[in-house]
Amino acid sequence: MAKAKSNTLKLKFDSARNYAPAPESKSAAKINARYDLFINGKFEKPASKKYFATINPATEEKLSEVADANAADVDKAVKAARNAYGKTWKKMPGKERAKYIYRIARMIQERAREFSVIETLDGGKPIRESRDFDVPTAANHFFYYAGWADKLEYAFPNRNAQPLGVAGQIIPWNFPLLMAAWKIAPALATGNTVVLKPAENTPLTALKLADIFQEAELPPGVVNIITGAGATGAAIVNHAGVDKIAFTGSTDVGKIIQKAIAGTGKKATLELGGKAANIIFEDAAIDQAVEGVVNGIFFNQGHVCCAGSRLYVQESVYKEVVRKLKDRLETMIVGDPLDKNTDIGAINSKEQLAIINKYLKIGQAEGAEMYQSSAAIPSKGFFCRPTIFTNVAQSNRIAQEEIFGPVLTIQSFRTDDEVIEKANNTPYGLSAGVWTDKGSKIFNLTTKLRAGVVWANTFNQFDPTSPFGGYKESGYGREGGLHGLYGYVRF
Repeated sequence: MAKAKSNTLKLKFDSARNYAPAPESKSAAKINARYDLFINGKFEKPASKKYFATINPATEEKLSEVADANAADVDKAVKAARNAYGKTWKKMPGKERAKYIYRIARMIQERAREFSVIETLDGGKPIRESRDFDVPTAANHFFYYAGWADKLEYAFPNRNAQPLGVAGQIIPWNFPLLMAAWKIAPALATGNTVVLKPAENTPLTALKLADIFQEAELPPGVVNIITGAGATGAAIVNHAGVDKIAFTGSTDVGKIIQKAIAGTGKKATLELGGKAANIIFEDAAIDQAVEGVVNGIFFNQGHVCCAGSRLYVQESVYKEVVRKLKDRLETMIVGDPLDKNTDIGAINSKEQLAIINKYLKIGQAEGAEMYQSSAAIPSKGFFCRPTIFTNVAQSNRIAQEEIFGPVLTIQSFRTDDEVIEKANNTPYGLSAGVWTDKGSKIFNLTTKLRAGVVWANTFNQFDPTSPFGGYKESGYGREGGLHGLYGYVRF
């Protein structure tokens, strides 16, 4: 009798995704060839007469020239802010301030596409992230704090909250527009005026925001935007006319600022580095957890202070999680940030890419096993494939130091107490994540993890109504929510 042929279809897993390009148009964004400083409601040439280039990290092409402010420019901006504070903004009823803040939020919404394209061109992040997260969340912060502007007596009952005066605000390059909104909105709602310095790598959306301030007819001097590098930021920090410093950036710079303002009476909010632990228990929904881990570390190329860069997996599911993570990495598209298919865009700068590559070498030299996706990357621009390290020791530098890139370290654990000890064994304390099916386990860990924000069965969830911030070397103070108002008032 002849043997019947098998009709079983043999399938081979192929992770390659060859999507047709779906680029967003650059024409949606209007970028000037040169930008001056925004002081007292209008653009003015810098006293330094110096400009520097800002480039597209995906193509290394020059986008624009931006003014390099010196101490004289900072002084002029602070004086404009002080004048606007004393004569206009402080005296304005809260409901009138709210109208301006609400108008700014609506204008951001109306020009959301342009902001998204500029953010992607200047910073290298995928257009999907700029479009779906950065710009809407920035607008939502202005909406939220517009609601508080005439309700401060309810925010601080029986305490007679008063504005501080002039707020000097220094923001980083990873979320330029969103960080500007985080800082400007609560400052304006509480009656303060602002001198803002965006990062020298990514100044363009802040300068585009200045256009909106003009169109919204915000009183001159209420918000001043000056561009420059570290020396410009130092001039703001050290200026005697600044009453409050709000800084988001590296821990090292945060320590310098803390020393500089000691004894001056200046109030400060510092949101600094992080090395967040993401913890998967054996009873977690593994596929959901793997997706959350991917979002936690590879969102915005890992350029996130609260990125879940340390993964701890319970031993019984360790191999399964690592296998699924490797499979998931193979589906991720690295490339043109303006392409809507792209998952991982460009590293923000040549300097940051060099730092990431340095840590990749350190990790291998320490004995960890490195796995990178096989994704093709462009020949020009600053790109890094998503990377995971296994066989990592708690003492390894890649497990202790902030890399600020798409690099994940993975360790295993057996018991709750063990993972709590490992997760807390870091100088940072910004965020953490817990993945489990047990509510009791969630509550147990959230009370013992030494982090300012702990997410349960999710990661990187932000809302204007929710406070964000850390402690230890991750800084102090909170941004967002009712707590975000505290940093801009005195009693």
